[in-house]
Amino acid sequence: MNDFFNAATWEKAWKDDSDLKLDRMKRNGIDPTRSFDHKAKIFNEQSFSEEGKERSRRIMNWLEGQGVRFQNASVLDIGAASGVFSVPLAERGARITAVETSPPLVELLQENTSKFAEQVSIVPLPFEDIDVVSHGWKNAFDLVFVSMSPVVHNWESVEKLLQCARQYCYISMPVVPTEHSLVKEIWPLVTGQSYQSKLSEMGYLLHLLYLKGYAYESLITREVKTTECSREEALQEAMKWIGHHRLPADERTRSIIADYLEQAYPSGKVIIQEGGRYGKVLIRLQDQNMHTRDI
Repeated sequence: MNDFFNAATWEKAWKDDSDLKLDRMKRNGIDPTRSFDHKAKIFNEQSFSEEGKERSRRIMNWLEGQGVRFQNASVLDIGAASGVFSVPLAERGARITAVETSPPLVELLQENTSKFAEQVSIVPLPFEDIDVVSHGWKNAFDLVFVSMSPVVHNWESVEKLLQCARQYCYISMPVVPTEHSLVKEIWPLVTGQSYQSKLSEMGYLLHLLYLKGYAYESLITREVKTTECSREEALQEAMKWIGHHRLPADERTRSIIADYLEQAYPSGKVIIQEGGRYGKVLIRLQDQNMHTRDI
């Protein structure tokens, strides 16, 4: 029980867990900073669909409900992708420094924020490689905003984010690894076992914020998005997920999945549901009282 209240134990456990995951990605030839390159266009379409814009609005409204004000605020958007949040932040009057490393996403980000050129500055560098002090980013931003980014992978990475923030730091992460309907379908065929979800790193983050005395609000929700793709695209997606799960991404596995897709989706169109439980946390660095809203 003593370890439950020992921050050093939790920091080490998170780092060890994260190191294993990063090592697994490297062994499978996956660069976290470039992992979205191949589906940048699809991600952009989903982000700016009506469903995607509604998801963004809900998060922005939740932040405003906690007292965050965007008008004239300086925001560091880390893992900005194609502007899924940089655009609505700019629309609400914020000045954004958008960090994104994927070249196709940077191109889309430039396109999507072109009418906010005076408000949005794009930094195409990995946040891990940026020296906060030499960039002049120490306590420089009213809000540090990190949505579903692999930048957050241990407590040291959280401390670097907090270094940049003056008032608030928002972080969202999966509570469980993202659930993928196609992976669940093919998992028993490849492994002979049913698919079991495991808890993810959100637990480390919340517990360490608690142990280290931070003031914060948190929220956990279930979100699901539905996409349609071709059998070939579904096969490529499935093989990528197989690699993530440390299963053999070999010709035998590819053949099993291809045969299944042909039988299960004779029309050639594959419907995929992707999502799960997601956690959101807003860390308060200045006014740490409970925020009250006038009704």
